[in-house]
Amino acid sequence: MSRPRRIDTHSHFLPDFYRDALHEAGIDHPDGMPAVPMWSETEHLKLMDHLNITKSILSISTPGIDLYASNPSAAASLARKVNAFAADLKRRHPTRFGYWASLPMPDIAATLTEIDAALAEGAEGVMFLTNHKGHYLGDKAFAPVFEKLNQVKARVFIHPTTPCIACEHSAGLGGREGEIVKATPLSWMLPNPMMEFFFDTARTVTDLFLTGRVKANPDITFIIPHAGGCMPPILSRFTGFAGAVPDAGIDPDINETKVREAFNRQFYFDMAGFVFPGQIYGLLIGCGVGKDRLLYGSDYPYTPFAAAVKLADLCDGGTEAWSGEEREMAYFGNAIRLLGEEK
Repeated sequence: MSRPRRIDTHSHFLPDFYRDALHEAGIDHPDGMPAVPMWSETEHLKLMDHLNITKSILSISTPGIDLYASNPSAAASLARKVNAFAADLKRRHPTRFGYWASLPMPDIAATLTEIDAALAEGAEGVMFLTNHKGHYLGDKAFAPVFEKLNQVKARVFIHPTTPCIACEHSAGLGGREGEIVKATPLSWMLPNPMMEFFFDTARTVTDLFLTGRVKANPDITFIIPHAGGCMPPILSRFTGFAGAVPDAGIDPDINETKVREAFNRQFYFDMAGFVFPGQIYGLLIGCGVGKDRLLYGSDYPYTPFAAAVKLADLCDGGTEAWSGEEREMAYFGNAIRLLGEEK
């Protein structure tokens, strides 16, 4: 079967030393998943060839690289190591691989240093989790990081993680000052990627807008996974409520029209996961996002080879009624534009 060519902006890599770091940190079932997946350069290239993926932009998935409680220097060292590994992979396969650089958030000074190093080595952009130790991306403490990224016109890929509460933000919830509490009421039954990842995506995108972070950094391009998660259905609600919440530090200029405009100017959304047949239209119709803002994503290897093929088939079937130009944009052309690779 002939498959349309595509660029995969949402795929992951797990060098052996990163898998070892997860195990040493006691993380053998990240975010409630059954295991840490195996990964190799060879197997990744096999999937790419099978699905006609011309290029994959790799990233470290959740739980990221801040694996060590009260040891930020270890996180900074691991970030440097995974980014150097990715840079070498890109040097050896310049037409096949790129990467979103990992950052040692929430350590601001180390993050600013790593941004310079990673971009100098050729990273296509940087990657954040939806929250870092319970601090969401609109947090005032993160302002210097976003100012730096805005200065360099960075691409920022955001990946969901387990929702967390930083107790200094959560009076009355019973946590101790400085404690990080996971907010996963159904985790005894459901792995967090099933629902909580989508909720946390909605939470951090909403936070970026309500705190004015998007408006303050117009030269950052944001890439949001899984067709926006649970954000599309609450767009009207969070923008409508914004003016009714007193003294919350909410951007007074926020409204639905401005968010829709920003989505079509400053954001891209990938189609990783089960976005077809229905979810994608919450983004396209409900939020008015154009098909020129869509990207393909496999989520390999957290989505294993066989499942990635099935989801690609689902995506191919879901886009069959689109025009040839629309499908080409979503699978390939939009990523070329995002990555600045137009010929």
